[in-house]
Amino acid sequence: MAKQNVAEQFVDILVRAGVQRLYGVVGDSLNPVVDAIRRTRGIDWIQVRHEETAAFAAGAEAQITGGLAACAGSCGPGNLHLINGLYDAHRSMAPVLALASHIPSGEIGLGYFQETHPDRLFQECSHYSELISSPKQMPRLLQTAIQHAVGRGGVSVVALPGDIASEPAPEKAVEHALVTSRPTVRPGDAEMDALVRLIDDADRVTLFCGSGTKGAHAEVMQFAERIKSPVGHALRGKEWIQYDNPYDVGMSGLLGYGAAYEATHECDLLILLGTDFPYNAFLPDDVKIVQVDVRPEHLGRRSKLDLAVWGDVRETLRCLIPRVRAKTDRRFLDKMLKKHADALEGVVRAYTRKVEKHRPIHPEYVASVLDEIADDDAVFTVDTGMCNVWAARYLTPNGRRRIIGSFSHGSMANALPQAIGAQFTDRRRQVVSMSGDGGFSMLMGDFLSLVQHDLPVKVVLFDNSSLGMVELEMLVAGLPSYGTTNLNPDFAAIARAAGAYGVRVEKPKDLAGALKDAFRHKGPALVDVVTDPNALSIPPKIKSEMVTGFALSAGKIVLDGGVGRMLQMARSNLRNVPRP
Repeated sequence: MAKQNVAEQFVDILVRAGVQRLYGVVGDSLNPVVDAIRRTRGIDWIQVRHEETAAFAAGAEAQITGGLAACAGSCGPGNLHLINGLYDAHRSMAPVLALASHIPSGEIGLGYFQETHPDRLFQECSHYSELISSPKQMPRLLQTAIQHAVGRGGVSVVALPGDIASEPAPEKAVEHALVTSRPTVRPGDAEMDALVRLIDDADRVTLFCGSGTKGAHAEVMQFAERIKSPVGHALRGKEWIQYDNPYDVGMSGLLGYGAAYEATHECDLLILLGTDFPYNAFLPDDVKIVQVDVRPEHLGRRSKLDLAVWGDVRETLRCLIPRVRAKTDRRFLDKMLKKHADALEGVVRAYTRKVEKHRPIHPEYVASVLDEIADDDAVFTVDTGMCNVWAARYLTPNGRRRIIGSFSHGSMANALPQAIGAQFTDRRRQVVSMSGDGGFSMLMGDFLSLVQHDLPVKVVLFDNSSLGMVELEMLVAGLPSYGTTNLNPDFAAIARAAGAYGVRVEKPKDLAGALKDAFRHKGPALVDVVTDPNALSIPPKIKSEMVTGFALSAGKIVLDGGVGRMLQMARSNLRNVPRP
């Protein structure tokens, strides 16, 4: 049997860790690794047109599967392109291993062609970033990188010079068992005792949930019923907690709606469950706050806590539910449910009159029709900006759908490359990229990757010829919009020229049919919907000093743009309130 080189050993370890794909763009320093992949069963090289796409795709794959995903970039500029997608994956806590191939090892530090220092460059967006400067570091260094990514949830980067990748792997190298999943973490007894006391002593408790409630829907509902608590959520908690939720009071934050803001401010005790909600201006400073999180570095960094609980949300609630005293007083919960329904009744009017005739098409109408037509287990990838608004307010979660976006890092151009990674996990599952024209055009070259790999991703393009969220920020700050207008082509024609299905929609009456036709198409498709750039209605009470980036220092409802089927959900929950 021929002796392995470092590249072959590298690839074998990735396969053993469950990696099925390596996304990237080939280059000379990567050649040994790519060639090893060519000769190895169980792993494929996924060619994309831009390394940023490779990193976003790997991050999305990891979020869909929960397992390790991988991407690669060639030396210097090649791997440097990975950095934005890696930041997003890291902040999304997606386990991703990035291979940053490097210049010849003997030239490092001498100003060689394309020289950078990837082991330094990626430190801020990774748990682990190291250089393999000798074959003797293999396989331990790669195994350590994998365990950092999986165990801590985030990115690890391995820099590998091309010449070392071609050298013989060390003989009798120690290979240990790889960690491929994370454990559950139970809080300590003292923290559990203190938490029980706080809950039992409070008359009005509110739960506010984030992405850390993944897998804990049943426990959150059982807990809310036991303590008669309204349940609000952050954007990243929407897909895990909003469905089948008779205690739902909506979402807080700039894109928020309903009574989540009131519920978090009018309670005696606010319990933050698995959320690193960044907008502390929306959090109260005059109520008791408990935070439960499996990441201890998240505890207390957004608000002053009365109790920090280090633990997995599901495991914590399983321990907690039998111990807390059941509450019987529903007055606070019922009051918040009514406020929630009333709030949604108030905002839904803006886009319910003659919406089927309005031109340019209301983007809210597009999102609403998309929500109705899309599959019950569809994966939606959502561009940053106004597409976040439409996804937050119109996509209806059900426990089977997924909604992925750059919700923590806030990068443009994320939706299309994330759709690539999501679709590779299952070609039969419907994947919809909700793209804005600004984000789509930024990484439009990778639409060609859909065609090349025959990925049946459906791109629904909200084409308002502007950077809508930036215009909103300028407007609220009292500034005239400037530099936000895009001169766009017919994107559907570009899609057809690339060999995909493409259709342009300018009339509301054509929208549903166009979406259905695109979804029936077996390959990649793009629906270019010309939408109204002036679709937002800003309440006159909003003042310029209220907005700093994406945070409000005051105010509860910012965007008066409808809420889709959430109004019906709120009405249904209100009907279930017991009557005296």
